[in-house]
Amino acid sequence: MREDGVYAAMVRRGMTRRTFLRFSAAMAAALSLPAAYGPRIAKALEAAPRVPVIWIRGQACGGNTEALLRAANPTAANLLLEVLSLDYHEELLAVAGADAASPLAGLASRYPNGYYAVLEGSFPTGAAGAYCLIGGRPAVDVAREVATGALLTLAVGSCAVDGGAPAAPGGITEAGGIGKVLTGGNFIALPGCPANPSNLAAVIVHQLVAKETMPTDLAHRPLAFYGNLIHNQCERRPHFEFGEFALEWGDQGAQRGWCLYKLGCKGPETMANCPDVRYGEKISWNVSSGVGCIGCHSPSFWGAMGPAYRRLPSPLPFLPNLTTDLVGGAMVAGIGGVAVAHGVGMTIRFKRYKAQDRRAKAKAAAEAASATETPPTAEPEAAAGTETAAAGTGER
Repeated sequence: MREDGVYAAMVRRGMTRRTFLRFSAAMAAALSLPAAYGPRIAKALEAAPRVPVIWIRGQACGGNTEALLRAANPTAANLLLEVLSLDYHEELLAVAGADAASPLAGLASRYPNGYYAVLEGSFPTGAAGAYCLIGGRPAVDVAREVATGALLTLAVGSCAVDGGAPAAPGGITEAGGIGKVLTGGNFIALPGCPANPSNLAAVIVHQLVAKETMPTDLAHRPLAFYGNLIHNQCERRPHFEFGEFALEWGDQGAQRGWCLYKLGCKGPETMANCPDVRYGEKISWNVSSGVGCIGCHSPSFWGAMGPAYRRLPSPLPFLPNLTTDLVGGAMVAGIGGVAVAHGVGMTIRFKRYKAQDRRAKAKAAAEAASATETPPTAEPEAAAGTETAAAGTGER
């Protein structure tokens, strides 16, 4: 066990071996790994070094920090706040002024073995970045400097990923997400309003254990967390299949826990693992509390996924009653119809080929049989001719 490692820091903080193993098993589950990987994660964490974390907050409400500080699961919060070396986070600093900005000076020389960068909030570029300053400098410049030299950069929350509320239509700060900070794709995006602290902890554990970034989709979101529709994991999905929907807030269907699809739930359009990780020690999430998904894990959800309590509008203006979910259903049905037609065509073609093959084999067998028969000889014919001639001579 490394004395300066993650496990040693956990032990010094009072974590028992049993709690540490439970934490490792929970991280295996969060990473969509079999339970057998729990001991492997525990072994790897025992040898993993502590890594400094630089947390930069831009233009946002600070909801991701609040979610982290209020995480009911202490192991996730302890990992980020105590076990890792959180060297800079403005909400947690005990100093102010120039002393508060000093940890951001000379990052390369201060952290020769590297550090992780966490970006929260959007980064405005309007008015030369004056809408959000850190130590008198535009936040976008500070974030770019920190993220460029990091071993791993995480954009936490929808504002950090694509600009969120500050970048919604009508804003004047020209805010954007991590795309305003980094031109390359060397980062991991954890959208959500807020992002779940358990997902953040799992990303860092994976980095410590595997020493490589998690597999992501084209939007840089970890597939383990954003690879499945909320609709497919929702506990109210059976009611959707049986056509049982709440039609008004507080009606009989809502009281019975029926599907909230017709009240605007965006679960069929949103990729996230909210039904699995939940919040508050996995006790509850939006739908369990009686409110539909608002699609906060989707790109530009402030402008693209509203109104929150109505279905998404039709993608085709000349068909106002057509919704995106109906389009998806029609596409699935169309693909299914093409597949059925293709299957029928292949069956007919297969039967025709079999019939042709049978006829070809029968013809070949007939030709082979005729070739093996013995042809008649000329001697009997000659004998018959002789007899006929003799008979004729005798008559004369």
